[in-house]
Amino acid sequence: MTRTDQPADTRTTPRRTVLISGASIAGPALAFWLNRCGHAVTVVEKAPALRGGGYPVDVRGTALDVVERMGILPRLRDAHIDLRRLTFLEGDGSEVASLHPHTVTGGAAGRDLEVRRGDLSDALYTAVRDDVEFVFDDSIDTLDQSGHGVDVTFRGGGRRTFDVVVAADGVHSRTREMLFGPEDRFHHYLGYCFAVFTMPNTLALSHETVMWNSPGRAAALYAVGDDDEVHAFLNFALPEPPRDALRDPEARQELVASVFADAGWEIPGMIAAMRDADDLFFDAVGQIRMPRWSRGRVALVGDAAWAPSFLTGQGTSLALVGAYMLARSLAHQDHATGFAAYEDSTREFVTLNQGLVGKGGATLFPTTPQALERRNNRLRELSTLPSGEGQPAHSALTLPEPIGDSGRNG
Repeated sequence: MTRTDQPADTRTTPRRTVLISGASIAGPALAFWLNRCGHAVTVVEKAPALRGGGYPVDVRGTALDVVERMGILPRLRDAHIDLRRLTFLEGDGSEVASLHPHTVTGGAAGRDLEVRRGDLSDALYTAVRDDVEFVFDDSIDTLDQSGHGVDVTFRGGGRRTFDVVVAADGVHSRTREMLFGPEDRFHHYLGYCFAVFTMPNTLALSHETVMWNSPGRAAALYAVGDDDEVHAFLNFALPEPPRDALRDPEARQELVASVFADAGWEIPGMIAAMRDADDLFFDAVGQIRMPRWSRGRVALVGDAAWAPSFLTGQGTSLALVGAYMLARSLAHQDHATGFAAYEDSTREFVTLNQGLVGKGGATLFPTTPQALERRNNRLRELSTLPSGEGQPAHSALTLPEPIGDSGRNG
């Protein structure tokens, strides 16, 4: 569907219409920048409303430049979670080391941000909601590309045609599956599974994370403030992804409970809380590695294109940077040229950050007694002073000049 209700300038007419699938992080960020370029943007989201809550996320390096250019950096700084301490425990519950989190993660103290996922999502949505069409409680059912655009049918029954469609619907993107085939072709399992949920803050933790480890297993309680609840995290090594547990909620709970059945510390209480949690999220740890990020008039961005996994701590930052780079590549070019420019300018940065996974996994989740002992010895030797530089990979891409307000494309 083309839009002609906006005045055209001398360069192009009418405005390009873009459909974005997904309203989490990459989707609203992309909508912001595409609207800034003068495109007519629609965002469709299968959830009935914007999702709040969620595990805290990091905004680092180049992504900080993106949110600054969006004008939401002050709001995010106000929402920053001041995590002050990361304590590692032995299997018997005794302390290994207590450090500033940046010492372990490679973050830049005083610059990098950690915010509740819901706070970031709300900030992005607020920045663009008055200029972009959002359709909640619906999703793409079919895509049919032709010379004039992409014919889309929605699960809610609607039909529309767009010049361009972008999948920003996460690691398990259904839009990507329609375009490129089953997820198994592109999902690279990294040998772990995890469960996250909220539970009562029975240890009265404040602005800190406490992590228990035994070989191949980890349990953590994460207090973002002085709240009555904490984020609970259970992670374990598994040679192959547990396909039954990924499909069956009851099977996943039984799998987690069996893996941690003999564990001490606070884990029996965590397992009990997991069974009662209404926000339990379980998944295999993996990366999405695509040979290309577009086909015809449809492109991928964020986790749908390159999910780096939580082991890198860069999923959110890559989503923000990728959204900016995609929008800028489309600003004054046809879709084919723009998509090619997007990959050319962004893939090296994505690959570099995906490569952080080895360091993250080895540091936090050793799978053998020997590796765990080596990690604990390294933690005991680390300085308690946080880094001021951060990982080079976090800032390896320099943003091109800002996207203007007046760009229009056909």
